[in-house]
Amino acid sequence: MARKLKAFTTSAGFFDLAVSAPSMKAALEAWGAGANLFHQGFAQQTDDAAIVKATMARPGVVLRRPVGTDQPFREGAEASEEPFEGEVAKKPKAGKTKAAAPKRGPVAETPASRKEEREAARAFERERERRERRERKEATARRTEAARRDRAIATATAGLEKAEARHGAAVSEIERARAALDAKAEREAERWRREREKLEDSLRLARVSRHLRPV
Repeated sequence: MARKLKAFTTSAGFFDLAVSAPSMKAALEAWGAGANLFHQGFAQQTDDAAIVKATMARPGVVLRRPVGTDQPFREGAEASEEPFEGEVAKKPKAGKTKAAAPKRGPVAETPASRKEEREAARAFERERERRERRERKEATARRTEAARRDRAIATATAGLEKAEARHGAAVSEIERARAALDAKAEREAERWRREREKLEDSLRLARVSRHLRPV
C-alpha cells in the first residue's frame, strides 16, 4: 500500500527547499543531504497549506525559493551548490514549526482524497526513480571522465618518460663522442710533441754541423 506523502522543508545556501515525501528519510534523499537535518533541527515537516499544495503537485520534486522570503516554492529556481553542513542549513524560524501549528480535528477521508494520495504516492515513486536514473547516469559520466583523465595522464607520463630516455641516450652518446675526441686530441698532442722534439733535435744538429764545417 502506498504511503501517504507529507511536506518537508529545509534551507541550503541561498534557498529554502521543500519536497513532498512519504518519510523524513525520503525527503533527505530527495535533497541529497548527507546528514540527518531533522535530528540537527535544520529541517521540519510543515502543514503550511501553500507549501503542501505546491509540493503535492510535484511529488518528490525539490522546490525552491529565495531563503527567508515568502515567495512561492517553484522548481525553476536555481539550485544552491552549498553543502548541507555548518552554517549553510538554517534552523527553522520560531513560530513556523509543525508543533506551533494550530491543532486540527481528524479529517475524514473520502474516496477522492484516497485516490489523490495514491496518485501522489505513485508520482513520488516515479520522481524518485527518475532521480536515481539521473544520479546513475551522472555517476557513470563522472567515472567515464575520470577514466579519460587517467588515460590522458598515463599517456602524457609515458610520453615524458620516453622523451627523457631519448634525451638521456643522446646526452650519453654526446659524452662518449666527446670523451673519444678528447682521447684522440691527447694522442695527437703526444704524437706531435714527440715528432716536434725529434725535428727540433735534427734542426739543432744541422746548425751545429754547419758551424763545425772546415772553411
